[in-house]
Parts: sequence; structure tokens; C-alpha cells
Amino acid sequence: MSQEAAFTSQRVLLNSGAEVGPATIYVSDGKVTRIEREYRPEGAALDAGSRLLMPGVVDGHVHINQPGRTQWEGVVTASHAAAAGGVTTIIDMPLNCIPSTVTVDAYQQKRDSFQDGMWVDVGTWGGVVPGNAGDLVAMLDAGARGFKCFLCDSGVDEFPPVNEDQLRLAMAELKKRNGRLLFHAEMDTGASVDTAQDPTSYSTFLDSRPPNMEVKAIDLVIKMCREFAPHVPCHIVHLSAADALPAIRAAKAEGLPLTVETCFHYLTINAESVPACSTEYKCCPPIRSEANRSQLWDALLDGTIDMVVSDHSPCTPDLKLHPCCGGDLAADAVEGDFVKAWGGIASVGIGLPLLWSEGQRRGLTLQDVVRLICERTAVHSGIADRKGQIAVGRDADFVVWAPEQENRITVDKLHFRNKLTPYQERSCSGLVHQTVVRGTVVYDTSKAAEDNEQWASGFSKQPHGQWIE
Repeated sequence: MSQEAAFTSQRVLLNSGAEVGPATIYVSDGKVTRIEREYRPEGAALDAGSRLLMPGVVDGHVHINQPGRTQWEGVVTASHAAAAGGVTTIIDMPLNCIPSTVTVDAYQQKRDSFQDGMWVDVGTWGGVVPGNAGDLVAMLDAGARGFKCFLCDSGVDEFPPVNEDQLRLAMAELKKRNGRLLFHAEMDTGASVDTAQDPTSYSTFLDSRPPNMEVKAIDLVIKMCREFAPHVPCHIVHLSAADALPAIRAAKAEGLPLTVETCFHYLTINAESVPACSTEYKCCPPIRSEANRSQLWDALLDGTIDMVVSDHSPCTPDLKLHPCCGGDLAADAVEGDFVKAWGGIASVGIGLPLLWSEGQRRGLTLQDVVRLICERTAVHSGIADRKGQIAVGRDADFVVWAPEQENRITVDKLHFRNKLTPYQERSCSGLVHQTVVRGTVVYDTSKAAEDNEQWASGFSKQPHGQWIE
């Protein structure tokens, strides 16, 4: 065992059931070895003073797009952005990389491509597509955290949706290992774009993606969850439509193994505030009304919604039909066309202050924050034995931040590849100062001006993240 390093603060929150108070956490070989409930700054490797030290954030829904679409994102920029926001673990989605992560070979290609580029720890979900049911158990054995499928068009040809019969084949395989299945829960209900309406108006797009698309899909998810219970835990990704909440509540009351996530953007933005031509706000399912947003908050606070993630899904500005960030639009493109623009919001690493700022107004506590974006996302990703709480034997993953500090999300704070996001210039409460991954500081605002063998613009010169098997 290597020599212990001490991380201390006057304000430490170990888990969602603890109180904030002074503590010193001792770390060796990347693991927490002991905890003393006293502030001991003398000789500490990191003295956070009065700033809050809590578990590192686990973001269970990120699109890194590597290999194959690294012009959209990549592991270096995605993990830099994560580290700058106190996120110590990200779980990548099986699309929009090429190849999609739907075979063991594709899983290995992704893992190998990430080596030497991870500033935080990274794992991946596999994908369920037509015809790959026979690959699923082997992918779990290789290290996939579980699987995601689409019940509608995914937007990329290499990740087609599955129907009920194909789902049943996949779930029969997952049943052998209690494998988790995630659903992009939208299904066709006959809605379409009204071509007589202005495509640069957000309402034109929103009306083409009504809540009943989610309701229909979630009804199917619940049906399949019931059929394979308790052996295939089911999860609804990025819930947007509050209309689906009654069915979800009933399924949970029945005791089905069903969990639900929503995203920072559904909790912090409403459809009424989306400006014309501002395609950085487009995602699927869409951001809905203020009344809908309030219902999502109620469901989050009463436990119907289990967790919050970013669903960081970036692309290049030209695909957003947006002229910012150096993007060049095609000659026949309409700038700000919501209908034809790529759907996805860039937000990895900026969710902590967004959730805290909005949540405080609604009674959200710091303990709730840890529960929603650290603990439950760790459980969901199958890594709760290592991540999500500060406890002896777990990874020494910490974020040091100032919840009361005013924070304006300026472009210099956006470390993902393409800087197009609806949050630019948004003011919020809470600023991350240090991020620690398995006992190593990988981000430190006090090092922002340094460029030497150890630091570059606030980031450790060397990546210290690991692949999660």
C-alpha cells in the first residue's frame, strides 16, 4: 500500500444520508482507506477550506461519438468537459460512434480508441438492434454496463430501432444475466411536421413530436418489463413528457424493476423560452411547456423520476444548421431550421450548477443532489461498489465546489468540442474548483494559468481516467 494522502474540508458530504460537516478523507492506491470527521488541513494533499467536498458526479448518459464521429466529440474533449464540471465517471452511449457498440468487436474498438485519452473514468452501454440478440451476453461479459435500444428512428442508419418481437428476443438473452435494458421511449403515432408552418419556429418542431409518442412507447416498455420481471431491469432514458408519469407511477407501485431518468435541459428550460432559429435547443424527445417542466420537477422530488443525466449529444454546427463556431451551412440549408437540424443538446460537465440553481428554488437539498446525480446513477450503471459515495474501500472520486458562488457559463468554460449549447451565458449558482479521480487531481481552477509538465489550462497534463470493465 502506498502512503496515504489526505483530502480535507470544513464541509464534506459523504453520501445522501449524511450531514454536511468537517472531515478528512485518507486515500491510498486510489481508494478511500479511512475517514475522520475532523478538518485537518496540515499536510493535506488537498485542503478545500470552506468549499464543499462531495462524491464525484456519475453521468450515465453521454455521447462521446468515438470512434468514427470525432468531429462531433471525442474522449479527450468530453472527459475534459466532464472533469471541469465535477463529473468523475461518464458512461458512453452505443451510438453515434462508428461502428455502433452492438458487438464485442465494436466494444473492443471503442475501448481501445479511448486508451490514453480519458481524464475521468469511462464505461459504455451496448446497443440492442435487429439481429444482435446473440451478441448480448458476450458483450456483458466483456464489460458493457447494459444495453440501449430505440423504439423509433435513432437518426443514424447504423443504429436501427427494434420492434416488439425483436425486443422479446433480446430480453430473453438478457434474462440469463439480469442485464439492464434502456429504452429511447418514443414511438410513431402518426404525427408529422406541418409544412405550412415556419420551420425556424420551435413550435413547428415541438408539435411534430407530441407527448403521446412517449406515452405509447412507455406503455410498451412497461408491458415488456412486466413480462420479463424481475430478471431484466428496464430503464426509460431522457423522460420529457409528464403525460407518461401516471403509467410510470402505477408500474412502480406494482413493483416492476423500472427506473427513469430525466435530463438537466428538461428541468431548466421550457418551450416558451426557446428563441426562433435557436437550434441548439433541439433534442428528441423535445423540451416541452413550463407546465410540463413543473410536473417533471414534482416527479423528481417525489421519487417517481430516479435520476438526472446530461444526455450530452453534440454535433458540428453545420448539422445544427447554425452559423456559429465556424460551421458552414449548405447552399440549400435554412439557417435555424428546427425540423431538419440534428437533435441533441451539448451539456456534459455543466449539469451540477444547473440542477442546484433550479432545484434550490424547489426545496432540493445537497443530499438530493448527491442522490440524483451520484448515487443512483452509479447504481444504474452497475458501479455502486466503486462510485457514487465517499466510503472506505470505494474509489476516491471527489468534486470540490462552491455551491453559493455565482457562475456564468461563458464559452471559456465549455470544454466539449463544439461550443454550441443553450446554456452559454446562463447565470447559475455553484462553481467547481477541483475534481479528483481515484485520488488524483485532474482539474484545478487554481492551475488555469499554468502550462508546464504537470498542468495545462487547469487540467492535469496526463490523463488519469480508466476504462470501466
